Amino acid sequence: MFDQTALFGAALGIEEPIYIRAIRFDKEAGELHIYLDFRAEARFRCSVCGAEGQPVYDTQDKTWRHLNFFQYKCYLHFRTPRTNCPECGVHLYTPQWGRKNSGFTMLFELLVLTLARSMPVSEIAELVGEHDTLLWRIIRHYVLDAYTRKDMSGVTKVGIDETSTRKGHNYISVFVDMEKNDVLYCAEGKDSGTIKAFADEMSLHSAKPDQITDVSMDMSPAFLSGAAAYLPKAAVTYDKFHVVKILNEALDKVRQSEQKKNPLLLKRTRYLWLKNPGNLTAKQQEQLKTLSKENLRTMKAYQMKLTFQDIYRGTPDIRVARAAIKKWLSWAVRSRLEPMKAFARMLKSHMDGVLRYFKSGLTAGASEGMNSRIQYIKRRARGFRNIRNFIAMIYLDCSALNIPAFPTHTK
Repeated sequence: MFDQTALFGAALGIEEPIYIRAIRFDKEAGELHIYLDFRAEARFRCSVCGAEGQPVYDTQDKTWRHLNFFQYKCYLHFRTPRTNCPECGVHLYTPQWGRKNSGFTMLFELLVLTLARSMPVSEIAELVGEHDTLLWRIIRHYVLDAYTRKDMSGVTKVGIDETSTRKGHNYISVFVDMEKNDVLYCAEGKDSGTIKAFADEMSLHSAKPDQITDVSMDMSPAFLSGAAAYLPKAAVTYDKFHVVKILNEALDKVRQSEQKKNPLLLKRTRYLWLKNPGNLTAKQQEQLKTLSKENLRTMKAYQMKLTFQDIYRGTPDIRVARAAIKKWLSWAVRSRLEPMKAFARMLKSHMDGVLRYFKSGLTAGASEGMNSRIQYIKRRARGFRNIRNFIAMIYLDCSALNIPAFPTHTK
């Protein structure tokens, strides 16, 4: 004869002294209810200290949402004992299928965590028939619990980047281990206080600010002052891509100024000057060849940009790089191109951080790549109602967290 209680007991991993007392299927509601109980005179471990063999003090009826049974919701109901431990007192027993203060079984929670890596939580909520607020509680619990155990003891090189939480609104600063391409910390805002928050957080992860030897970041004055104050032994490397970005902005200002005087010649050429010659289409190459025959200030600024980029590409030694940049600065000052002269002044005032690249070799490649992943997370979710959820999802997807395997069934 078919014993459905034995089958469900085996599937759920239920072992003595706990047993299935009843199974009820509500077809109209689309729900399966499994009722669990325990044998008389059974004893249980203390949920606080783990001591086995504790007597039952009394019971409370508890319910957990479990994985669906086919397309039907499944619930576990348990007359849950409270144990009377001589050391810890009276506490509610935590069964092997659940965790304390959760209304979901751990297998259900594992499903949510797995799906959250590739689906918006709003879609998961619709799929499993639960409010997304409850699912966010699951995600934040496991992610933040794992994050508290994250080890930063070996971190020495850090990249700092900022990203928006919503288009045009609010920012978070993201700290990345440049050697492992791993998110270390996220903080709301983009000021020097975020670096202080990171330095304070390090002490909770077997690390200290003095161990950071290198920081890669943009030329944000707030980041620079924060690094000087809270990462005192870190040498700053200004990201070369950020430096070239500022140079491109200076080049575009030259184009805009010249286009006002010669609109037809420079019409629709903005992106032409932002590209390197090797990245131009055949049509753009022909257009550049034609424009090179004109006595254009924009062409002069373009040649200056290419020459500056060549310093990054072909200079292996910091002393050679210093000489090359000084020569370029002299050219820029004599160029009579005010945007390029302004860039030269900025470059001169940040020379140490710019030259540090030729020693550290750090770029924002890792940070920018991580930023792309973070932006994908934001697009996939179609935005986040609060920053806590956004940061939790960044940690889940971009940080090497050790979220332990769920425990096996034990007596």
